[in-house]
Amino acid sequence: MLSPVWKQRIAFFKKNKRAKCALVLFSFVFVLSLFSELIANDKPLLLKYKGHFYMPVFQTLTDEFLGGNFPTPADYKDPLIRENINKNGFMIMPLIAFSYNTVDYEIETQTPSAPDKTHWLGTDDEGRDIVARILYGIRLSVVFAFILTFVSSATGIFIGAVQGYFGGKVDIVLQRFIEIWESLPQLFILIIIASLFIPTFWTILLILMLFSWTSLTSMVRAEFLRTRNFEYVKAAKALGVSNFRIILKHILPNALVTSLTFIPFILSESIVALTSLDFLGLGLSDQYPSLGDLVRQGKDNLQAPWIGLSIFVVLAGLLTMLIFIGEGVRDSFDVRKSR
Repeated sequence: MLSPVWKQRIAFFKKNKRAKCALVLFSFVFVLSLFSELIANDKPLLLKYKGHFYMPVFQTLTDEFLGGNFPTPADYKDPLIRENINKNGFMIMPLIAFSYNTVDYEIETQTPSAPDKTHWLGTDDEGRDIVARILYGIRLSVVFAFILTFVSSATGIFIGAVQGYFGGKVDIVLQRFIEIWESLPQLFILIIIASLFIPTFWTILLILMLFSWTSLTSMVRAEFLRTRNFEYVKAAKALGVSNFRIILKHILPNALVTSLTFIPFILSESIVALTSLDFLGLGLSDQYPSLGDLVRQGKDNLQAPWIGLSIFVVLAGLLTMLIFIGEGVRDSFDVRKSR
């Protein structure tokens, strides 16, 4: 059960129509992107062949199994495969018959091609559908941002709590370490890593985690330094309560109040960080559906303005929604405004 204070904060957040609409819209877009394989895919959602039903989205059927000549995964755009399926059953394709890495070899114009009935937002310079890449790219970017925000925030809160609660030499040593750590050239380190091996989702995530955990440390440290001398904390120490329990049960809930207001802003910063690295060529490889890659293609193909306009609207919309959500959370935790 939620406490009356939290119920009041949630009620105050709901009164902020801009933040509420942004949260609903962002949740809808993110949930929609989670089912990208069912919306944009070059494989059928449902296939009936010789009296049996299959779901090629979740299972691989070979070309030979569907009447072809090769033991490779079936190409459902192959006229021979389509003819065999129509003779022996049927197939239901997704709303967008292209995945994020599907190259449309049937395009009659030069790539990047303009928007049409087949490709609603056109294609990139490799003939891949932009809508599909945006859909998969939103999922990748948001999941990346969620993981990065959760791990880096948890690490920063923990270190800030240790600094503020124990103080003294522990605080001084950790504070000097944080100052040195923040002065390291993050971009140069990423360039070195990118030159040694191909960056992957997890390597980029790990590198950004190493440098982003300091965002909440100073705030939590200040809150613990202020709260550790309160009477209820001294009373808990006098009763023999362990330091871990005091930190976790008595001080941390108060420190989280200020930290939670910054979570949406950290999420938006994480999305911008991944997009910027991909745009500079230091992020994910071409095997991933990257929003930053679409930004780069929009810059390189000024004769195809639909690429730049599409990715601009997507990124501006995502970041604007997160900013509005963050403002709503911040206002709901503001005691003066809630009163």
